[in-house]
Amino acid sequence: MASSFQLPFEQPIHEIEAQIRDLESVDPKSDDVREQIRELRKQLNETIRSIYKNLDPWETVRVSRHPQRPMFTDYVDLVFDEFVELHGDKFFGDDRALRTGFAKLDEFKVMLVGHQKGKTLKERNECYFGCAHPEGYRKAMEKMELAAKYGLPIIAMIDTPGAYPGIGAEERGQAQVIAESMLAMSRLPTPIICIVIGEGGSGGALGIGVGDRVAVLENAYYSVISPEGCAGILWKSHDYAPQAARALKITSKHLLEMGVIDDVVEEPLGGAHRDHYQMAAKLKQYLTKTLRELQKLPTAELLNQRYDKFRKIGPYIENGVASA
Repeated sequence: MASSFQLPFEQPIHEIEAQIRDLESVDPKSDDVREQIRELRKQLNETIRSIYKNLDPWETVRVSRHPQRPMFTDYVDLVFDEFVELHGDKFFGDDRALRTGFAKLDEFKVMLVGHQKGKTLKERNECYFGCAHPEGYRKAMEKMELAAKYGLPIIAMIDTPGAYPGIGAEERGQAQVIAESMLAMSRLPTPIICIVIGEGGSGGALGIGVGDRVAVLENAYYSVISPEGCAGILWKSHDYAPQAARALKITSKHLLEMGVIDDVVEEPLGGAHRDHYQMAAKLKQYLTKTLRELQKLPTAELLNQRYDKFRKIGPYIENGVASA
C-alpha cells in the first residue's frame, strides 16, 4: 500500500519510488526502461530492509503512529467475519475510543475489544484520538464478562497514547476503572489474547492488557508513559523524546528480552502501513495458532498460568540474590 505520508528517515525510499513511478509512466517501454525498473525495485527492497532493520526506538515510535497504519476497524474487516458491535456501558455513555463486539475468526467465535483512533479529523475527534474515558473501560469490562459467561475467547487490540486525561474522565473515576478492568481480566475464566497493534501507552493500554498471551507488532511500542511525557517530566521539554524513547526500552525487541511480552508479530517489509493485507494475514495466523493452544488448557491451569506470568514480570537482585 503506497503511503502519501513521509517519515524523515524514509526519504531514500520515497526517492526511489518516485524514480520507479517516472519510469512506469513512459509508454511504450523499451527493454532498457524495463531493466531499469527491475533494478530500482531490487534497490527499493534492499533500502527498505536496511532502514527498517536499523530503526532506533524513537523511529519505531514514529512508525507506530503512522497515519496509514492499519487500525482496529481495518483488522475487523480484514481478519474477522460477522462483526457485531456492542455499545454502551449501561452507566454513562458509549465511548468511541474503545470498541467491542462479537466476531468470528475461522472456527472460533470471539469477543473483540480494541482502541480506535479514527482516520479523518471528524473520526479522531469522536474517538479522542484513541484515548478512552472511564465509560470505555466499563463497556469493555462488561462485554468481556459477557464473553466469559458464554465461553468465548477474548482478543484485545491495543492502540492508544494513553487514557483520556481530561477533568471529566478523572471525575468519573479513570484510574479506578482501569485498575478494576485489570483485576477483572486477571480472573476471567476464558482465554485472553492482548496484542499491541500501534501505540501501547500508559494505563490506557494496561486497562485492556492483562491476558494469557501478550504480543506486540514488530514496529509497535508498549510503555508506562509516552516518550514525550517522560521527556517532559525528566528534562522539562518534549525535545528530549528520542532520548526518553531509548531509556524506556519500549520496542518489541526490548520488551521480549525483558519478558514483558510473550511474542513479537513480524510486520511486512517496510512496516504494516505498506501492506495492510499482508499484515492482516500475519496477525490472523498468530491469533488462530495461539487460540488453538489456549483452548486446550483447562480453565484452572489457564488462570494459574496467567497469574504466574504477571507475577514474574520485573525480576530484581537484592543482596546478590535474584528475585521475581
